[in-house]
Amino acid sequence: MAARELCSLISELAHNIDEHVRGCVADTDLTAPQAIALRELSEPLTMRELADRMHCATSNVTFVVDRLEKQGLVTRQPHPRDRRAKQLTLTAEGERQRANIIDRFSVNTPLAGLTPADQQALHDLLRRALADR
Repeated sequence: MAARELCSLISELAHNIDEHVRGCVADTDLTAPQAIALRELSEPLTMRELADRMHCATSNVTFVVDRLEKQGLVTRQPHPRDRRAKQLTLTAEGERQRANIIDRFSVNTPLAGLTPADQQALHDLLRRALADR
């Protein structure tokens, strides 16, 4: 299999996932980046940690978090071990919205046509490919 074709397929899948995420939030007050931030906030994180999980710059995360904070979904707390850092935590409403987003993300995903074994194999292969970088 040509690497070019494989890269093209992965790019198309990434596009389909992006479209899926946008469709999942179309009837909510959230943007796709806000929904992704909520999904990633499974535990308290610093802005840097959230940016790493979202694969974007910290400045972009700051904008996203500012909006989530205005919506009452996250709070910034002092970090317990680093007084220079703030830790992001979900509010009760943020937890509710996160659960709703995760439920929405799991319906009719671009990977729905794969069996659980296929999904695990793809997961393992992608992890290996990313580990080599």
